[in-house]
Amino acid sequence: MGRSRGFTFKQFHVDHDRCAMKVGTDGILLGAWAPVANARRVLDIGTGSGLIALMLAQRSRSDCVIDAVELDNNAVNQARDNVTASPWAARIKVIESAIQEYQAAPYDLIVSNPPYFVAGQAFSDPARALARHTGALDSHGLLAASNRLLAPSGELALIIPIAMADEILCISADYDLHAVCYTAVITRAGKEANRVLLRLGRGLNRCDRGEIVIHSADGTYSDRYIQLTSPFYLKM
Repeated sequence: MGRSRGFTFKQFHVDHDRCAMKVGTDGILLGAWAPVANARRVLDIGTGSGLIALMLAQRSRSDCVIDAVELDNNAVNQARDNVTASPWAARIKVIESAIQEYQAAPYDLIVSNPPYFVAGQAFSDPARALARHTGALDSHGLLAASNRLLAPSGELALIIPIAMADEILCISADYDLHAVCYTAVITRAGKEANRVLLRLGRGLNRCDRGEIVIHSADGTYSDRYIQLTSPFYLKM
């Protein structure tokens, strides 16, 4: 269950009162789904509260190191506090930087729950606007940085609105990054998909296509969603 400022998972707690973007289903899905089992170096772009970095630390091998890059100073400090209070403080480093300026050795896995609202949408909170507008990091910037920082055999894992999928795939092809896995996310059985969990790798690959339904028609969580998230949610 959540505390007043955040959310308690089975093995860690995330405070998010100083972050523009709160703990939500998109981040939880990506943190539970991204292929971290064989990775030794992981990069989380736009870590916010540190949620995804913490989830990947829980799922990954003990020698896996995770760098979590964030632009907003308040979020950086909160993510650092969340990491320090977690069991994986020695394996996660929170770095305050724009990803366009960030330099590091190549990563086996890069993950991002990126900004995706276009300029012109109104937000009362400037930090929330920064976190969700593509002005700070658009699709071209995200893919250029990922291409620069990704190891030759590495993968990029994203969760994005389904309406953005064609744009992402078109831009990524310019960097020889192509879909390895395309998983449509359906919030409730019978509805259209509104998100995509997307994995990109170098070179032309066979793409595994599928879907994840979050809620069954009766409103209960689906078996697949429970399987993915039960290592994290307290009541699953």
